[in-house]
Amino acid sequence: MTDATRVPLGLTTFGGVRTVTGSRFLFDVGDRRVLVDAGLFQGLRELRDRNWNDFPVSPRSIDSIVITHAHLDHCGYLPRLVRAGFAGRVHVTYDTGRLMSVVLPDSGRLLEEEARFANRAGYSKHRPALPLYTEDDAWTALDRLAPHDFDDEFEPVPGVRARFEVAGHILGSSVLHLALGAGTDEVRVTCSGDLGRPSHPLLRPPEPVGDARWVLVESTYGDREHQDDHTVDQLAELIERTVDRGGKVIIPAFAVDRTEVLLHHLRQLHEQGRLPAVPIHVDSPMALAALQIYRTAIDERAADVRPDLQGDGSLFALPDLHEVLDAEGSKAVSRSSGPAIVIAGSGMASGGRVVHHLERFLPDPANSVALVGFQAAGTRGRSLRDGADSLKIHGRYVPVRAEICDLSGFSVHADGSELIEWLRTATREPSGVFVVHGEEDSSATLQRRIRDELGWSAVVPRQDERFNLVPPRS
Repeated sequence: MTDATRVPLGLTTFGGVRTVTGSRFLFDVGDRRVLVDAGLFQGLRELRDRNWNDFPVSPRSIDSIVITHAHLDHCGYLPRLVRAGFAGRVHVTYDTGRLMSVVLPDSGRLLEEEARFANRAGYSKHRPALPLYTEDDAWTALDRLAPHDFDDEFEPVPGVRARFEVAGHILGSSVLHLALGAGTDEVRVTCSGDLGRPSHPLLRPPEPVGDARWVLVESTYGDREHQDDHTVDQLAELIERTVDRGGKVIIPAFAVDRTEVLLHHLRQLHEQGRLPAVPIHVDSPMALAALQIYRTAIDERAADVRPDLQGDGSLFALPDLHEVLDAEGSKAVSRSSGPAIVIAGSGMASGGRVVHHLERFLPDPANSVALVGFQAAGTRGRSLRDGADSLKIHGRYVPVRAEICDLSGFSVHADGSELIEWLRTATREPSGVFVVHGEEDSSATLQRRIRDELGWSAVVPRQDERFNLVPPRS
């Protein structure tokens, strides 16, 4: 068979390159199309505006979608694609599907609420402001899910075999293995999704790269090393001094996984006698729904839960823990006086109830804000991390007088060295590594390390760049 008669295999990067959001990777296998991840762009306005653009190929031409995990930057664009005509199956792990059933409707509700608020307040440049998609759109998209167990092989389309393995980033998150084509022309691709850390307190470490001709590796922390030996101690000290001032600790936290990790560490601090006796408010219906999914997974001994924790139903039990479900309860937290810990979404303060708490509590130096995850460029969390003296919220500038503490050691993304060590688990040198899902400096740093330390070919793709994955005949 000549190269001209071989099945064309291509990869096009429609998102998640030179930015940490909007992961969208399209694989063309002959006349079939498989999209890996359908993420929202977040952060800078120029990125968020891309969500409103028509998808570069017709959604009707996409045969199947595979989602690596349930964070919005990997699955949050799905309702928009379905509304635009995508009619195939969406392949997920079981817990990714369960979490998406919480995350996507919540996202739709939030988008609708933001549009209504913008219309009432008059601060949107659009008249009227419209949501990117609605809660109903999200529920319609969820009807397309096809769940799979870890390690079970499935065919998203004829001519493509796929398998999810544990990624250890959040519950249900996967390293995706793809086999494109067949026989001697088969090309294997490993996609890291978002890769977890060997030290995740709740989840098993990521599975190896395995046998792959091409690897897509995330690079969120590709230019950094986590200094997390004392992160929990730093959180304990922040809580203690804030409580001593009579203030509140506001923690913008991703609803999925970060809230669970925080509650786990707070429970440990309580057991050690290091947690002041103050109310702990989890102010996020989405986080509370995700928390229940985590509890169920732990009770049912899910495959990606650490074996030593499986069956521990009391893992997140804390005294004076308040689950805030409705808007009135959230308003009561904002009106309350005295010390407290408030955990609320979103993790980068780009929306959700935490924005209202920041508006209320940032001006008071008695209070503090703990940043416990990656803060993308253009988000309020990034502005706080970078030392902003004011923050624009709901059309006005709010002074920042509260103490801001960056606790990036709580991140559940692998750092630069952990990513390199994961790549070392490949059973052969790949033809190339695509360094994705990272800001430009982070991706470029990891690219250099791959070249220098592993001696492999690595590239940082550009937006909308296409690659031929068919290897040359030897």
